[in-house]
Amino acid sequence: MEAIITLNNIEKSFGEKQVLKKLNLSVSKGEIFGLLGPSGAGKTTIIKILTGQIKPTSGEATILGTNTRYINDKVYAKIGMVLDNSGLYSRLSCYDNLLMFSSIYGIDKKKIKEVLKKVELSEAIRKPVSKLSKGMVQRLVLARAIMHKPELLFLDEPTSGIDPATCLKIHQLLLELKESGTTIFLTTHNMEEASKLCDHIALLNEGEVVEYGEPDALCRKYNEDKKITILLKNGQLVTLQNGAASSKQIYEYFASEEVESIHSSEPNLETVFIALTGKELS
Repeated sequence: MEAIITLNNIEKSFGEKQVLKKLNLSVSKGEIFGLLGPSGAGKTTIIKILTGQIKPTSGEATILGTNTRYINDKVYAKIGMVLDNSGLYSRLSCYDNLLMFSSIYGIDKKKIKEVLKKVELSEAIRKPVSKLSKGMVQRLVLARAIMHKPELLFLDEPTSGIDPATCLKIHQLLLELKESGTTIFLTTHNMEEASKLCDHIALLNEGEVVEYGEPDALCRKYNEDKKITILLKNGQLVTLQNGAASSKQIYEYFASEEVESIHSSEPNLETVFIALTGKELS
């Protein structure tokens, strides 16, 4: 697969504090990639390097075939960004905020209503940003980021502090963008979000990647218990080893129609992260 993003031996220091340590990553075209880690792990620093806002201390990073030290307007025209600072004008309406953006980037203003409909803000088209909820503001920022149909979309904690219903809408939109060919680079400390959306993830701790892979594969890799839990219809909870020795008992429960539910013991990503680092995400 074609690599849209590469980081080769990236290091970044601020004064005497080293934030990133010989970081190596690659993101393929058309995938949703998740960079996961707690606050202060270096996630935002990586996005700032990839988008040309800061330069690495050493190493080389590229996006869309261009070294991030030399990103130009042609490259910026192909990327979208949803970062901590929304950059919206609070006194302007949703429409006028996007109108200003479209005029700067030469985007047909007809796309404004289309993209507001896509993020379900059509009814708020004339409402000033100051009157929007946090979830609505985040959807407007996302609308601005995708209005020019970017090849690459950067999302820095896009659903932090947002209600579950709004999160679901954003997730659905991101999956639609992926289907249309957009590559998405997502940072989050929400492991459930990463499991649902990402093709590959990297677990970041203190500026280093401590694990990389497909979310489900990582959970299976660190499944040390290898047990099956069965809830019977009488309310009894039965735990068995996941192996041939338990097959007869499991078959008998199913044959007698006693099974209410059955679950294997794979850990979630947060459990994997804690096992690797001894830290909880926050």
